[in-house]
Amino acid sequence: MRIHVVTLFPECFAGPLACGPLQRARSIGALQIWLHQLRDYAAGKHRQVDDVPYGGGQGMVLKPEPLVAAIEHVARVDQPHRVLLSARGRRLAQADVARLARQDSVLLVCGRYEGVDERVTEWIDEEVSIGDYVLSGGELAAAVLMDAIARLLPGVLGSTASAPDDSFATGLLEHPQYTRPWTFRGRSVPAVLGSGDHAAIRRWRRREALRVTLERHPDLLTTAVLDDTDRELLGELARTSDRG
Repeated sequence: MRIHVVTLFPECFAGPLACGPLQRARSIGALQIWLHQLRDYAAGKHRQVDDVPYGGGQGMVLKPEPLVAAIEHVARVDQPHRVLLSARGRRLAQADVARLARQDSVLLVCGRYEGVDERVTEWIDEEVSIGDYVLSGGELAAAVLMDAIARLLPGVLGSTASAPDDSFATGLLEHPQYTRPWTFRGRSVPAVLGSGDHAAIRRWRRREALRVTLERHPDLLTTAVLDDTDRELLGELARTSDRG
């Protein structure tokens, strides 16, 4: 897979690209990443990329000329799916990450300051936000998105089962995890996890995933794919809650 990033601050990506899934994905050839400095596409002596907004207001807006020039340059050498990282974009979900991970090429455009000139969106396929809060620019959001994509690429994670079990991958939050020691400051690991009964362990993990989702992110249950066993487990959780 290939990812292009248009940014005013390519140095923001030095850390994320040097470790974890992104480093692993690049080292095995599963992912290629190109960082494009926006100023390289700006005209004039000062390479200006921003200007004051029409109509007045605080802050600066990224100009359309350098952004569109950068997008068109990438389009001439590749055929990427074009994504603008924007606070007003659709909130990113795991299903979106999986969809983007299936693309051969993706272009991430990092907004800055008060945003980008609206006309740039005509060269964009979709706008994405990583949450309902404001960042200084799209670079951190782009790094988050790239990390999420890299985890789904073949051969990147140490265990092929890791990604499918992650929170959101199945539509639910992940079940609790435990490791040694068996007892820590008076708190022990649930007995079922040491029972060797794999069917019981799977049921416990599914029940706990449902419980955690119900407590912390109940809206996910409206879209998660649930079977009869899941509904039975939710009934058990409801009865346990009623007993207080």
